[in-house]
Amino acid sequence: MARLAQTAGLTDVQQEILSTVRDFVDKEIIPVATELEHRDEYPQRIVDGLKELGLFGLMIPEEYGGLGESLLTYALCVEEIARGWMSVSGIINTHFIVAYMLKQHGTQEQKDHFLPRMAAGDIRGAFSMSEPGLGSDVSAITSKAVKDGEEYVLNGQKMWLTNGGTSSLVAVLVRSDEGHPEGTAPHKSMTTFLVEKEPGFGEVRPGLTIPGKIDKMGYKGVDTTELIMDGLRIPADRVLGGVTGRGFYQMMDGVEVGRVNVAARGCGVAQRAFELGVQYAQQRHTFGKPIAQHQAIQFKLAEMATKVEAAHAMMVNAARKKDSGERNDLEAGMAKYLASEYCKEVVEDAFRIHGGYGFSKEYEIERLYREAPMLLIGEGTAEIQKMIIGRRLLEEYRFQG
Repeated sequence: MARLAQTAGLTDVQQEILSTVRDFVDKEIIPVATELEHRDEYPQRIVDGLKELGLFGLMIPEEYGGLGESLLTYALCVEEIARGWMSVSGIINTHFIVAYMLKQHGTQEQKDHFLPRMAAGDIRGAFSMSEPGLGSDVSAITSKAVKDGEEYVLNGQKMWLTNGGTSSLVAVLVRSDEGHPEGTAPHKSMTTFLVEKEPGFGEVRPGLTIPGKIDKMGYKGVDTTELIMDGLRIPADRVLGGVTGRGFYQMMDGVEVGRVNVAARGCGVAQRAFELGVQYAQQRHTFGKPIAQHQAIQFKLAEMATKVEAAHAMMVNAARKKDSGERNDLEAGMAKYLASEYCKEVVEDAFRIHGGYGFSKEYEIERLYREAPMLLIGEGTAEIQKMIIGRRLLEEYRFQG
């Protein structure tokens, strides 16, 4: 694997961080991931280890106690963690998106209050856009906030919160018609609220309930939940940025960097699938020789490795574009689309190489086979990515007739 998915131009500090994370993954995550995943057990010991490494504050500025690293460094760390167990990368990623939104859009008071504790891992973040009656159509959100003196009263039901139970801070997107007259475009009448709560399930603060974990095909260990607001009262100073009506843009900014990290997760899972496939192909013998010596398997390995390299290169390009301060929705959409699709294909090829043993829960590839599909829909489906890519291409290549 030393020759695959290498990144040119990294600093000594970046290389040291990645080496530390890779070592942690090999020693602390891979040996226990499949057992914990089969039990659907939250990886508390692993999370505590990542906290000690400072991973929860990797991109938070140094003035708030973080490491102040780039999106590229973060994405490469996510790639390594997903290579060990994708669920752990999900725990980190949702926390990172909330911290990023606070850093970019929060008031000074909000940054001072939340970021130091988020950098230390004492506050864990989750974010919430989706609802039971909508998927990618964010403009159809029905959850609502109504102004009542110096507070807002929130009502509605949200869906698919990663870290919904274990988090203590949730960024929630709702409609807020106050100050926005009837007929205002839906995306201009949405607000992000910073909702603090106790970790756990049930009523975690007055008016806020986390019913329990959603049972999933894969992506286990990490808790995925609903969120029900029934008369939830939030102070006005917990509107992200202090001004209503900006929530849609704030969330989309967070999702844009989130797409880079979903691409990184796809790269990590694909790398692990290739590792498992190429190792098994050299151990399994048929017709008097290792199956790796059969041309059909060599062709498959060649295709898998090429896809790992291509996805990694696009993910790195999207991260570097964002770090440069340029708009990167085109690159992020392409990277997320390609990495998730290639991840699915590489995992399936590794599964095929394992033959009947790939269907056994004793082999790690079985877990990867159930995890890869989540990346096809997380942070926007392939169809949404293609719509974003197509629109941006038409902007760039507008015909002057």
